[in-house]
Amino acid sequence: MSTTTVERMAVEIDGQGEAVLCLHGLGGTSNVYTPQCLALASRYRVVRPDLPGSGRSPMRDGLSIPLMVEAVARLARSLGIDRAHLVGHSMGTIVCQHLALHEPRLVRSLVLFGPLLAPPEAARQGMRERAAKARAEGTAGIADQIVQGALSSHTRASQPAVVALVRELIMRQDPEGYARSCEALAAAEAADIGRIACPTLLVTGDEDGIGTASGARSMSERIAGARLVVLPRCGHWTTLERAAECTAALKDFHAGRA
Repeated sequence: MSTTTVERMAVEIDGQGEAVLCLHGLGGTSNVYTPQCLALASRYRVVRPDLPGSGRSPMRDGLSIPLMVEAVARLARSLGIDRAHLVGHSMGTIVCQHLALHEPRLVRSLVLFGPLLAPPEAARQGMRERAAKARAEGTAGIADQIVQGALSSHTRASQPAVVALVRELIMRQDPEGYARSCEALAAAEAADIGRIACPTLLVTGDEDGIGTASGARSMSERIAGARLVVLPRCGHWTTLERAAECTAALKDFHAGRA
C-alpha cells in the first residue's frame, strides 16, 4: 500500500488497472475499505481518500457535500483518472450520486453500501446536535453510541474486532472535522437519481437503520437497471460487518463491467 497527499487529502493507492475510487462515510476513513482493497488490488487501481475533514485530511472552510464532490473530481483529474468505478458508503454514497450526475464521463459504475439519498428532517437535527456534542465533549461518547446503534446485534456479539475498529475510527476523528462533516450531512440535498445512467449496485444490511433496506429498495427502483442486495444480520457498517460478502458483491459486479 502507498500513501500520498493529493489535493490536500490523504490518499491510499494500491494496485494497477481500471480505477476503483472508494469514498467512506461519516466517521470513516480509507480503512473502511481495507478488506475489499486487499482483494481488488490484484486487478484494479484502488484509490481510497480520507475525505476533507476526516481521518488524516485537514478541514476546509465551508465543508459541504458539493465541496466533497468537487474535491473528489479534482483528485481524479490530478491522478489522471478519466473513468472510474465509484464505491461509496453512507455519506459517501451521497457524494457518489452527485458525482454520477455532475461528472458522468468520470463515473463508469456505482456501488453504494448503506445508501441514502439525504437524511430525513429528524435525522438532520440529530446530526446538528451530534456536531455540537463533538465540539463540546469530543468523539468518545459518540463512538460508543454508534457502536450500540449502527452495528447489528450479531456484529456486536460475534465480531469484537469490528466493534473495536468502528469505535476507534470515530474516536480518532478530529472533533471539529467530525462536527463539520455532521453539518455537511445535515445540509445534504438529494440527487435526482432518476437521471443516473451508469450501472448501479446497492448493498445494505437488514438491520441498517440509516441506509435501510426499504430506502435502498426505493432507490434501486428509481435508478434504471439497478441491482439490490440485502445482507442478513448486518447493520450500517456494511463493508466491515460483512466484509467477505461485500467483497464478493464488488468483484462479481465489476467483473460484469470488464
